[in-house]
Amino acid sequence: MSDDSAPSPEPIRFFGTGWVTHDTGYWLRRVAVSTGALVATVAGALLMRLGVQGVFVSKSGSLVNVLLVGAVLVCTAVAAVRSWNLFGKGRSALTGWMAEDRSVGPMLAIGFVGALAVYFLRSLAEAPGEAEKRARYELALAARARRRPPVPAGGRRKRR
Repeated sequence: MSDDSAPSPEPIRFFGTGWVTHDTGYWLRRVAVSTGALVATVAGALLMRLGVQGVFVSKSGSLVNVLLVGAVLVCTAVAAVRSWNLFGKGRSALTGWMAEDRSVGPMLAIGFVGALAVYFLRSLAEAPGEAEKRARYELALAARARRRPPVPAGGRRKRR
């Protein structure tokens, strides 16, 4: 990026760069993304229920059933909290073991319903990830405005 070019906004999946000015069908995309996320959340919950029900039917014992349900709930909560922070504040807000994809990967795979539910909830308020990308874009615009002196009334800058 040169000094004379304006910073360009980062695209968001399904929204491109239309999130900056809320044009190019932004609201229609928000409705479609919200609907798709809700359908995916419901389908994922049904799929998870089917898997857990299979363990219940096997009559493996109440301890196994309680541990399984507990593990699914914890993994769903971890996936939801991580996704909420990721969409709202960005990857830089993740600290400790939540920042490492390798250590959290299995929990995210089990708790995918929590991540889908958060995606749905964020899509009701904004494009998921918009707040973090908007903050970065506005910082880049402000930095550019500080670097660049204002143009005089005549339209020409003084040469040094």
